[in-house]
Amino acid sequence: MSCRSDRSQQSVMRNGTITTFILLGLTDDPQLQVLIFIFLFITYILSVAGNLTIITLTYVDAHLKTPMYFFLQNFSFIETSFTSACIPKYLYNIATGDKVITYNACVIQVFFTDLFAVTEFFLLAAMSYDRYVAICKPLHYVTIMSKRVCRSLIICCWASGLCIIIPPLNLFLKLEFCDSNIIDHFACDAFPLVKIACSDTWFLEQTVTICAVLTLILTLTCVVLSYAYIIRTIFRFPSVQQRKKAFSTCSSHMIVVSITYGTCIFIYMNPTAKEEVTINKAVSVLISSISPALNPFIYTLRNTQVKKAFKDLIKRIKLFSAK
Repeated sequence: MSCRSDRSQQSVMRNGTITTFILLGLTDDPQLQVLIFIFLFITYILSVAGNLTIITLTYVDAHLKTPMYFFLQNFSFIETSFTSACIPKYLYNIATGDKVITYNACVIQVFFTDLFAVTEFFLLAAMSYDRYVAICKPLHYVTIMSKRVCRSLIICCWASGLCIIIPPLNLFLKLEFCDSNIIDHFACDAFPLVKIACSDTWFLEQTVTICAVLTLILTLTCVVLSYAYIIRTIFRFPSVQQRKKAFSTCSSHMIVVSITYGTCIFIYMNPTAKEEVTINKAVSVLISSISPALNPFIYTLRNTQVKKAFKDLIKRIKLFSAK
């Protein structure tokens, strides 16, 4: 821990009111910190570059103006925003040795990371519904998934995210921190903060659990129902080639859904995950850095339209550079 962090902690404790926190990070080993910095920096660059590429392609290519790519564009925006809300701060902490974060900055980080995370679940549910309409009701797809409907679904996803996080955030703002300002995590997160609070946190913990379970049940129900109808419809296709094409259309989304819901269920539903700090931090790294870096590749590697749009964009850039 840096001298600056020590002085900050001492002054805070003398005043009796905590106005800054100290983020312990993942490890104190200098060599491991270098490796972690390199790893997180690479995954962050890949995540931002990959997701911004998808946003650019869906914006400039006329063939990617369908509802599916509209949702993918918004998904990439959320992924970029989510990883940017926590990873750059941790990279700065490692590079400078300054582990201090102010109370206000901590609250802002909790707000945005939770908002992006919860909104992402509702967006994944909306994307599942889009795939359901595309495969089960192909003749009515353009009518059902109109621009107005797509925009309304996106607005509902963000509104739902806000409605879910506001109650626990309001309770979180009332917490008192007086005994310790050391957060055993690489970012401001609900569980590590609750552990160091000196006020009663029972109601807050129950509220967080209820909101998390509510989000999981609502969105997962939509996803499961959508894919149940999709699979039933696909198996009714007479041609094997049609079945393969339909499964290929949904496979990328199904992989992302499995990763996202799997890690969330592990954190909130596994009792030991709340107690095992190391495991919790490791899963948080997976969610905040590895998944956002992998998702652009998952969505594009098997997508011929996106690959063609990317090649066309490269050709345009080369022609522009030649001029």
